[in-house]
Amino acid sequence: MPSILKTFRVLSDSSRVRILRLLEQEELSVAELQEILSVGQSTLSTHLQQLRQAGLVEDRRTGKNVLYRLKEPSQQALLPMYRAAAEEVPEAAQDSQALRLVLEKRRDRMRSYFDELAGKFGRQYVPGRSWKGLAEALLKVMQPMVVADLGAGEGTFSQLLAQRALQVIAVDNSARMVEYGRQLARSHGLRNLDYRMGDMEALPIDGASVDLAFFSQSLHHAQHPQKAVAEAFRILKPGGRIAILDLVKHHHEEARELYADHWLGFAEVELRGFLARAGFASLETAVVHREEQAPQFETLLAVGDKPAPGTKPKRRSAN
Repeated sequence: MPSILKTFRVLSDSSRVRILRLLEQEELSVAELQEILSVGQSTLSTHLQQLRQAGLVEDRRTGKNVLYRLKEPSQQALLPMYRAAAEEVPEAAQDSQALRLVLEKRRDRMRSYFDELAGKFGRQYVPGRSWKGLAEALLKVMQPMVVADLGAGEGTFSQLLAQRALQVIAVDNSARMVEYGRQLARSHGLRNLDYRMGDMEALPIDGASVDLAFFSQSLHHAQHPQKAVAEAFRILKPGGRIAILDLVKHHHEEARELYADHWLGFAEVELRGFLARAGFASLETAVVHREEQAPQFETLLAVGDKPAPGTKPKRRSAN
């Protein structure tokens, strides 16, 4: 817990209050904070150093960037104080608008990457996209059902499922990828395959309308994986299931530039945490594939159930 005097001293400066207000909403890099606040790097670095020394913010390295966020243990005690101070900051509305623009630029960079790759996935190597991993997931979903393929890309998995599913809803945030997938569906006569433009964190799917929500090597592209998993929980029917195929956490930094990866995979405990916090039960995780060639990516499968009202979830252990 930061000292009260040091906290009050930090909150006496409006620029530091603005920084805290922004970091409550999103973890941001120095460059992004500079863009929002229109201040020099040296001035911003001084403010961030004072906030760190006060125990109010922390940072983490992601590729070439360092992202800043509120320090978790201090948030509950801090929020009432700095929110009260933030009400007196005249730039608050302007900061919120600038933050939205910065986050939109993030999404645009990722969308442009996938727009360029539309139609090429079948001919290019993508880490973690293995038939063995997909087969492991297919074993979980053999009966006809309504499936949401989230972050579907060109829809390789969607097209496989559509041969048996009642309906497949494929969601991707790349307009060109969605159009390419629609053309493939039409050419193969898959009338039960519905491609939709949308974000994993704000799905264009009604609540409680899907039997299976599936992420196939897409969750590591989400800016907020927890939000994407929570959206999957929302669209699932009670008793529905989530299945996630993603990379085990690795240190191949080049993946950020080569494949527009926002996260370098996830540890099993991280995926379990996302699922549990979203409300899923009967959690199960297992490494289902290990690549033989460097950098030897590993694929992790995680599944969980959305509890039906009045039922007690069964306990599962990791394989």
